[in-house]
Amino acid sequence: MTAPWHRGANAVATLTFDVDAETPILAAGHRFGAHMMAMSHQSYGPDVGVPRILDLLDELGVPATFFVPGWVAEHRPGLAASIVERGHEVAHHSYSHRSPVAMTAAEERADFERALAVFAAQGIDIAGHRAALWGASWQTPRLIAEHGLRYDSSLMGDDRPYRLATDAGPIVELPVHWSLDDWEQYAYLPEPHIGSVIESPVKVAEMWRAELDGMRHYRCLFNLCVHPFLSGRPGRLLALRGFIEYALACGDVHFARCCDVADAVCADPAIEPRTVAPPFVDPAVYPV
Repeated sequence: MTAPWHRGANAVATLTFDVDAETPILAAGHRFGAHMMAMSHQSYGPDVGVPRILDLLDELGVPATFFVPGWVAEHRPGLAASIVERGHEVAHHSYSHRSPVAMTAAEERADFERALAVFAAQGIDIAGHRAALWGASWQTPRLIAEHGLRYDSSLMGDDRPYRLATDAGPIVELPVHWSLDDWEQYAYLPEPHIGSVIESPVKVAEMWRAELDGMRHYRCLFNLCVHPFLSGRPGRLLALRGFIEYALACGDVHFARCCDVADAVCADPAIEPRTVAPPFVDPAVYPV
């Protein structure tokens, strides 16, 4: 009999790191490339945070998935390979970190394919995708399936993995949520405005532990999204270490790369593809 996707664990944890570097700031306006402070704030992620995170993952013996924009991989040609060499997964995170819903369908496709070309040139196998800002369009799942990727991790329609039917074949969705994203907890820049509150790492770790406990109760996917330019900082990384150690000590949490969870979902006969479609929006009710 085929095993269920969770393989008997009460919760499956995917540690995901969005290595955005300078891209979200440049996506707000190319003029910010001249803002040395903002660029240094972002370059901290791949230059300092990622090596520190890789060492932490080695020490704790847990796998992870790193979502990397094609622009970042292109401008730091050894970065993606250094992640894969440590046993982790590199996944597609757009090329430019512009949200698909802010682009035309043709622009989204061009951006998507440009990132794939970067990874192909570097010999990096790509199995999954995460939309910039989680801003998936109704075209995004089909693009993913059309290009042979197995999963997406941008949507919020569940707290367990599910499958999406598309015109190009089904894909797996590994759902996310704002409460499991460190951006809402730590992001701050005066310009461009990317956040206003800098929370205590102690509070953040407590919130994540509470959510993990709930997910262990309901047998869910704990899909944590972390940005190296934020959580790579010392006190925050110690809090992340403490959280991972707590999860390991629970004894019923399984850590996995996103690609491995997606494969388990595909092998689970109980999970049938869902068909989803945009809602009908009556302009007489919603005129703008």
